[in-house]
Amino acid sequence: MARMLLNDLLKGTKSAMTHKRIIAYYLNNTSSTIPELSKDLNLSVPTIAKVIAEMCDDGYIINCGKMDTGKGRSPAIYGLAPESGYFVGVDLMNDGLNLGLMNFKGDLVKIDMGVPYQYSNSQEGLDELCACVTDFIDQLDIAKERILTVGVNIPGRVNPEMGHSFSRFNFDERPLVELMAEKIGCRVYVDNDTRSMTYGEMTKGVVKGEKDVIFVNLSWGIGCGLILNGELYTGKSGFSGELGHFPTFDNELLCHCGKRGCLETEISGMALHRTLLQCVKEGRQAALSEQIMNNEASLTLDDIIEATLKEDLLCIELIEEIGQKLGRYLAGLINLLNPEMVIIGGTLARTGDSVLQPVKSAVRKYSLNMVNRDSAIVLSKLQDKAGVTGACLLARKSLFHFS
Repeated sequence: MARMLLNDLLKGTKSAMTHKRIIAYYLNNTSSTIPELSKDLNLSVPTIAKVIAEMCDDGYIINCGKMDTGKGRSPAIYGLAPESGYFVGVDLMNDGLNLGLMNFKGDLVKIDMGVPYQYSNSQEGLDELCACVTDFIDQLDIAKERILTVGVNIPGRVNPEMGHSFSRFNFDERPLVELMAEKIGCRVYVDNDTRSMTYGEMTKGVVKGEKDVIFVNLSWGIGCGLILNGELYTGKSGFSGELGHFPTFDNELLCHCGKRGCLETEISGMALHRTLLQCVKEGRQAALSEQIMNNEASLTLDDIIEATLKEDLLCIELIEEIGQKLGRYLAGLINLLNPEMVIIGGTLARTGDSVLQPVKSAVRKYSLNMVNRDSAIVLSKLQDKAGVTGACLLARKSLFHFS
């Protein structure tokens, strides 16, 4: 049933487009009566009633009961059938995967965090990634045919419309989505990881109707997602949000992009990790000193975050320095875009006020007072689940979105 809908949508038949419009309406409105749907889609009530009946028979729409109007005959309310189709989300990290399953209505029904996976930008790395996704799908208690799309988050430059990744797994002329779909056996959608996190917060997280939002992904690197006029902003080729590669510092530190002095070289988890190692080697004391001196290669970003949460003074100091530097450059973005909200997300957001308060302080210091008063600066609500949530939601959106 789900694959029949998918095939019809991809063929673009007239009836499928009407179904698509109705589904897209219910993605945004949860439920409605037939007259409400008729008015919003500008189609006659008999036409809508006929199509809704067909979609109920096919299992995509369900009768949710009666609307209590307090007078006369109560009209029926219709909405999406949660189990009529599913979407898988894949959040790719350097040392693991977060995998999730979302139903048709948009509820996460299963999530596996930290699935072992060692990233390698090679054919073997891609094969292992696809194998991990296939294993996750095979262990589900639903038929594979009911999975409409697998959404995959990839760091770096990704063109979601073309299905290409230009930073990772870019060793074939064919789009990455085609290569992955062949291996996984499902339709695949790819997007930038920070943009997926932004969409997750916009749809299921801390955003509550705000139309202009900056999301900062402060993880091993640093990225930025933008919501402008209520829409996720991608840029011409899908490459927007490369905040980490602003040419900012005269430090001669080499960024992984190949250039020197990028913002990411001093404001990122990578910078935090490097600086802590340097401080301990210079004799400064930290809770992680013994671990670093015995085996510095074993030190992870999670170790530093846990030490910060346990109030290790050196780790807190270094996190605060990153927050202050970030706030200074966010002040420029706030002056430029005048957003309603700035969200601090990503791995380092788990340190809470240790990073948030220095950001707020620096923003107040370096931005225009009349502008920064408009901008609430908050932590991500979804935290480490933002990526996998956004991957599922963007996979769904890719099928039912109208340009």
